[in-house]
Amino acid sequence: MVRAIHRKAEAERYIMKSIFRVIKQGEPQQVASQKAEGGQLSKCMITLQEWGDKYGNTFVCTLLGNSALCRWSAGDIVLASLRFQAREYNGQWYQDITVNDILTAN
Repeated sequence: MVRAIHRKAEAERYIMKSIFRVIKQGEPQQVASQKAEGGQLSKCMITLQEWGDKYGNTFVCTLLGNSALCRWSAGDIVLASLRFQAREYNGQWYQDITVNDILTAN
């Protein structure tokens, strides 16, 4: 699903829930956050591929909070909810993919 963004300040969001295969997961890092208790938040990157197709779409996503501290191995099958968000910064548009929820399926 693709939606055009017509206003600069508007951020569009799209949620995708599916079954994925873990390709790889980075190491968690502590980052400063005004929203987190204690001012620190765990963050790591995870690469997920749609399950069931050899050439399924691949997504590089951000895990935040307690989810970033959980470890998955390459090949693990997970159920995940991904949030896609576009934002404008200095005249350029950027897309973020964040994992809302993730559960081990196997």
